[in-house]
Amino acid sequence: MRPKGSADVLEDRRRRAITLLRRGLSLNAVARGLGCAASSVMRWRNALRRGGPEALKVRPTPGRPPRLTPAQQQRLLRVLLKGAIAYGYRTELWTTARIAAAIERTFGVQYHRDHVGRLMHQLDWSHQKPEARALERDEARIKQWIRRDWPRVKKTLHGWGPTSSSSTNRGSC
Repeated sequence: MRPKGSADVLEDRRRRAITLLRRGLSLNAVARGLGCAASSVMRWRNALRRGGPEALKVRPTPGRPPRLTPAQQQRLLRVLLKGAIAYGYRTELWTTARIAAAIERTFGVQYHRDHVGRLMHQLDWSHQKPEARALERDEARIKQWIRRDWPRVKKTLHGWGPTSSSSTNRGSC
């Protein structure tokens, strides 16, 4: 498995291995010193012999290409910024399932809703959970209650404390 690190870090590690080999250290000694497998050191040595210093460069790891092009991703963001209501939903809430449906309808590309979350994270969007509030909520009455009634009903350090039968426990005073 490829270790974590930038391409520069990985290439530097390979160059250090070659330098240590040239000083006469064995494959196993170099591998122990760098914290890798001897087979990796041997692979780097053989690659250097075949392709020269260029062979020690780190190649990008292949992976599945993105289903949406960068231009399509930007277009998706514009669609989402218009709002869910503008896209035909009854509320402004964009869920991953709704975004997946919008992607399929707009671009003809199917995404699983779990992957939509990763895609949105890559696009610097974070999930937001709407705060549940009653429609009947009266902010003025709530402020009045907090100011007038809350001090009377809240538990204070002077009005409440833990009880214990132990004479060594502070709560027993």
